[in-house]
Amino acid sequence: MAERLAAHPEMLDQRRECVEHPFGSIKQWMGQKDFLMRRIENVRGEFSLTSLVYNIRRALTLVGVVGLIEAIKA
Repeated sequence: MAERLAAHPEMLDQRRECVEHPFGSIKQWMGQKDFLMRRIENVRGEFSLTSLVYNIRRALTLVGVVGLIEAIKA
């Protein structure tokens, strides 16, 4: 992996842009630094709900309430 990153350092920049942003936003917007639940099944459920809220909030930002309602109806 280190060799691949050394050959293509832009891969890490792309990962930071695509992957790290949602997690930083979740921590900042929702104040969710740690999981409240224990056991992997519960943590998965908690993260699924957090992801759903993040995605809805992003959709509202990008297309607005009317656009989101129209997309749901279609």
